[in-house]
Amino acid sequence: MSTEPSSTDAMAASFDRRMLEALVCPRTQTVLEYDASAQELISRAANLAFPIRNGIPVMLEDEARVLD
Repeated sequence: MSTEPSSTDAMAASFDRRMLEALVCPRTQTVLEYDASAQELISRAANLAFPIRNGIPVMLEDEARVLD
């Protein structure tokens, strides 16, 4: 029996939407939108998308993607 996580385990580590109530954009202090398909938190005010990795939002500007 393998002890390594399966792809099913990775899917189970999805983002908890209740976190949106507590999180704000680190640059603008404004609310964020959750993009489930891209696994990102979007800050329209800052024009940035923050990645969610293993269910954990990475709220570092250096890790964010600039929106088109």
